[in-house]
Amino acid sequence: MAAILRKTSQLKSRFCKTPKIPFFALPLKPLQNPNELLQEPFSTKSSNFPEYEMPTVTWGVVQGRKEKLVSRVIICDYMKSLGIVPDELEELELPSTVEVMRERVEFLQKIGLTIDDINEYPLMLGCSVRKNIVPVLGYLEKIGIPRARMGEFVKNYPQCLHASVVVELAPVIKFLRGLDVEKQDMGYVLMKYPELLGFKLEGTMSTSVAYLVSIGVNPRDIGPMVTQYPYILGMRVGTMIKPLVDYLVSLGFPKKILARMFEKRAYILGYDLEETVKPNVDCLLSFGITKEALASIIAQYPQILGLPLKAKLSSQQYFFNLKLKIDPDGFARVIERMPQIVSLKQNVIMKPVDFLLGRGIAAADMAKMVVKCPQLIALQVGLMKNSYYYFKSEMGRPVKELVEFPEYFTYSLESRIKPRYQRLQSRGIRCSLAWFLNCSDQRFEERLQGAYIEAESSGPSFAVGGKLELPGNNDVVSEEDESDDEILYRRTVSL
Repeated sequence: MAAILRKTSQLKSRFCKTPKIPFFALPLKPLQNPNELLQEPFSTKSSNFPEYEMPTVTWGVVQGRKEKLVSRVIICDYMKSLGIVPDELEELELPSTVEVMRERVEFLQKIGLTIDDINEYPLMLGCSVRKNIVPVLGYLEKIGIPRARMGEFVKNYPQCLHASVVVELAPVIKFLRGLDVEKQDMGYVLMKYPELLGFKLEGTMSTSVAYLVSIGVNPRDIGPMVTQYPYILGMRVGTMIKPLVDYLVSLGFPKKILARMFEKRAYILGYDLEETVKPNVDCLLSFGITKEALASIIAQYPQILGLPLKAKLSSQQYFFNLKLKIDPDGFARVIERMPQIVSLKQNVIMKPVDFLLGRGIAAADMAKMVVKCPQLIALQVGLMKNSYYYFKSEMGRPVKELVEFPEYFTYSLESRIKPRYQRLQSRGIRCSLAWFLNCSDQRFEERLQGAYIEAESSGPSFAVGGKLELPGNNDVVSEEDESDDEILYRRTVSL
């Protein structure tokens, strides 16, 4: 009897044992509505980013090892049929069905990418449309990337599709806004330099900003600088920014003047020191420019550091010698006074020259006038005509005075020449052109009230590192709130 009971117990434990149910098969909550099982797991119409249509499937079905290998071969064949080279996707986990891969390809094509673009960065096919692509594109459109240019943006920086909006993208945008990059400029900045989205906040971006502020750049100007030239945030201080600053300082630039120059022309920081800046400085010296004048030239025309300078200077020097009879030494003085001439077209130069030659000025005198006042050859002929006819008809003066003071043409006829000359006429004062034109309004009034005519003086001069000296004027008072370098820069350079 005991043996029979023991056998019955064993059979009961063997066949009536409660089966184990896998965890993933257990329902998370009881179904309130039996029709829930018939509903689609993902909506195809709405999401947090309604502007992009969600796919019906995002990955596929759970498969075993053999099924995965078979599916991978099928999907690779499908991609090859489209012209996609799947070689780089060997280590990447792919979806289990062709339908999912087709939706990814079609979605990327819908935003403007081609098969060639996908082949440039095939890893983008490893991004889930729902989990990766749609959230990223929705966020990019929200911060200002136009939908029409979304494909171009992804083509230039496809790595953004792998990024997390919350963890990686949003902090970069917050950092840029903290630099005073305007919200409406954010899209422009990112389109220009999309790699910003992949930078670490505590890395290159922070150090480059800190160094620029340390040399005198106004923190409030960092935002406009980034908007104009966002590449500065990707420049390493030790290898790019600081060597350029140190070299320019060695040419005679005070750091505060450099800071003002960078604020207005941030792209100067992008000039390669060894390949562009140093060769251009050496080129200027080889054409007879004095070392003392280098800082003045660069301050007046910062772009000169990035031009193909040797070719431009050679062409202009030959032209000046052939057409204007100005020798190489005179050409060097012209460049020192107006470096923008290296980029001035020769047909533009000849228009004011031909006008003056047609008024009876000799070629030798014309050369002297240009060397003394290079701004002459950049003036509009129409304005020169009005000033010249007033000079001849109203003033009745000889052309010789224009040769001695060619700066006459650089002054406004209506706001300076006419009113001042009429004041002189009413008082019966006879003086040179330079005496009543080359001075401020206050100085002109003092001269009119004076009992004598003071000696004439030349115009303002640029002295690197010191105050602006006005020859013949010893009572110049500098502004209280500005340093000597800032006054020098403001008065001599108009960026």
